[in-house]
Amino acid sequence: MHMSPFFVMSLLLGLVCGQTASLCAPSEYTIHVEKRECAYCLAINTTICAGFCMTRDSNGKKLLLKSALSQNVCTYKEMQYRTALIPGCPHHTAPYYSYPVAVSCKCGKCNTDYSDCVRERLRTNYCTKPQKLCNLSTIPPGAEGELSPPCVLNSH
Repeated sequence: MHMSPFFVMSLLLGLVCGQTASLCAPSEYTIHVEKRECAYCLAINTTICAGFCMTRDSNGKKLLLKSALSQNVCTYKEMQYRTALIPGCPHHTAPYYSYPVAVSCKCGKCNTDYSDCVRERLRTNYCTKPQKLCNLSTIPPGAEGELSPPCVLNSH
């Protein structure tokens, strides 16, 4: 079988571009937050890093150089922390919950300081109490301090 030079160049270009043009980007996600003492569950619409990153199988790691092995994940490049007020909490309970908001993402090594590096097997992101919604996608940047509960948010 003979391959044309155009086909070979297209194949090589596709492989190179596939490495750099990964599908790793901020993605909408809803976090459900409850405290035992509080009357409500807060559903926060935010962004997380999600998507595909190029990796190389490490099954043949004894035969390959360390530099040839790559297990990249879609992780935060830039993030901000925001704080939400959980409604219905008694006065003796701290009603605040801080969480990360993905501003930009990258393919890289998983950092356990701020990322969960394993896939959840059980669905634990749900509410058991009546739900209040905090939708960050409708909040203009800089207007967080003007919001009323349950979306009293501060950027850190």
